[in-house]
Amino acid sequence: MVVLSETAKVKSGADINIGRYQSLPLVIKAIYIAFTVIGIGCFCFFIYGLNISGWVFQTYQYWYLLYLLFFSGVFVLLPARKKDRNRLPWYDVAIACLIMGICGYWASNAWRISQVGWVPARTIYDWIFALVFTVAALEGCRRLAGIPFTVVNLVAIIYPMVAGYFPGILKGIQFDLPYVVSTLAYSAQGILGMPAQTMGSLLIGFLVFCGFLIGSGAGNFFMDLALSLFGRFRGGAGKVAVLASALFGLISGNSLANIVSTGSMTIPAMKRSGFPAEYAAATVACAACGSPVTPPVMGVVAFLIAIFTGLDFASVLTAAVLPAVLYYFGLLIQVDGYAAKNNLKSMQPQELPSLRQTLKTGWTHLIVLAFLVFGLVYMQWGARAAIYASALMVLISSANKSTRITPAGLLKALSATAQMITQTFAVLVPMSFIIAGLSMTGAITSLTAQIHTLGGTNVYFVLLIGMAVCYIFGLVGMEMIAYIVLAMTMAPTVAAIGNLNIIGVHLFIVYYCIMGSLTPPVAMLSFVAAGVAGARQMKTAWLSMRLGIVLIFIPFFFVTNEALLLQGPILVSTYTFVITLIGVWLLASSLEGYLIRLGRLIIHERVLLLVAGGLMISLDRIPCVIGALLAVIVILTKLVRLKSNASQLVSK
Repeated sequence: MVVLSETAKVKSGADINIGRYQSLPLVIKAIYIAFTVIGIGCFCFFIYGLNISGWVFQTYQYWYLLYLLFFSGVFVLLPARKKDRNRLPWYDVAIACLIMGICGYWASNAWRISQVGWVPARTIYDWIFALVFTVAALEGCRRLAGIPFTVVNLVAIIYPMVAGYFPGILKGIQFDLPYVVSTLAYSAQGILGMPAQTMGSLLIGFLVFCGFLIGSGAGNFFMDLALSLFGRFRGGAGKVAVLASALFGLISGNSLANIVSTGSMTIPAMKRSGFPAEYAAATVACAACGSPVTPPVMGVVAFLIAIFTGLDFASVLTAAVLPAVLYYFGLLIQVDGYAAKNNLKSMQPQELPSLRQTLKTGWTHLIVLAFLVFGLVYMQWGARAAIYASALMVLISSANKSTRITPAGLLKALSATAQMITQTFAVLVPMSFIIAGLSMTGAITSLTAQIHTLGGTNVYFVLLIGMAVCYIFGLVGMEMIAYIVLAMTMAPTVAAIGNLNIIGVHLFIVYYCIMGSLTPPVAMLSFVAAGVAGARQMKTAWLSMRLGIVLIFIPFFFVTNEALLLQGPILVSTYTFVITLIGVWLLASSLEGYLIRLGRLIIHERVLLLVAGGLMISLDRIPCVIGALLAVIVILTKLVRLKSNASQLVSK
């Protein structure tokens, strides 16, 4: 769930250009890439536990070094003003150098910071350095995500200084400014906590893999694969859009990058095939919305789940598989129903690549993805699996001239990796301010207790509270903030009350958080897709909500049935998945008003199938049987009426 700035551009999945990267002077660009290479080397050195003559990285030293190498790049990559998009002003270079100096000083004092503790800071210089870094983090946040997002993080910093004046559950322990900024800079409640652990232990490796995969042309391969598989069916362009976004989501985990890369090709194709501009944009927005929850790479929040739960990323990946399949399946059913109702044909043969030729030239990408999953799930390599997969990709891609990573391709992969890492640091660093503000004041305990009190022993009521919070935050485009707050408050509470799988609870929160990117009035994904399609924004947003309606149903069912998270016996998970798949098919068919092979549905048939699908997805034995019987009755009644109509036509 990384946020792309409005200056971000992704071209056909082959290159990533964020901010003013292309406009950087050659020397600065070379230093920027060199820092990335050094940072990747430090990451490998740390996660493999290497040593030089017995010397190893001290943890805090490693965290601070990552900030020196990567966070300083925020001010080189992202312009402060629109007029600086194509130039690098001296003050941005000065800020980057200042950040490097501060982080270098901290890295040199890492042992003392970890052993003695610098909260509160020892000297006035130490707390001034902490204050400068805090202000710089807010500025980086503003450059990436805008004013509203920055204001929330600023409030999180101010809150501990005024917490004693608040009433009720918001009342907390109060601190002065030096103590607050010291906590942010020198403790595990601040930048040495969530952002450092997420990036330094997990995410950098996966961003390297993503960058190299994109640099090797994987985006174009997955687009061709989607075209060759689905383009020949009715409404083929729409189905290609869904599958292409799902496949690109496998390697990026970034919704906005997904829209701009795949949507730039699939939206025009959908419009040529007869889909209205708004429907085309809404389809791509909904398909891209699933990127953060589509394994194996997934988005930043998936890695946060691993950090918050203390579980390995492979467990999160495994749990996310079936819900993602159900979501894309429901979207495909709706697109197919729309195409059938409007008599939209397949794509032209000349537009479709050969499946055989596509696989012949791009099989290496599938092998590498399979290897990554094998390394994560079976071998339990963690972040090392992404590094191994990247190395394997470089190795086996040399077997095919079209996928061979040339020096230019290597540079492209490194630049893509560098920009994604910088962007991710820019959004994660200020997130630690929210965690610190809630933790150090004791507000986190009060909020958790209040949620427990409101919900009592009714787990569904607590889940509804969480759903409402996600929706409200989503309305103003602050999905990640909603996740972090609820991950710290609601997740442990609801897991304890309902004896639920903790990963399932976190995924529940994530699913409702990403709904906000489709929801008016902000509807970021819908509006971006509408811009690509030349469509009306609000109409696209409302249509996106209807197409993404399956997102509302799925989380409630996987959070209460861990078989859908691939927890427990595989036979039980398989049976549960099949039943749920049928339920999603009925729900999606009802919402679109079309049932495969049986044609359009009239209003009472749609209502009955909606009820039947909901009962089946509940997975309780009696409701499931009732839902199945209800669906059978509707289908049989529909068949009888169709045969009767056909007989009347023949007799006439």
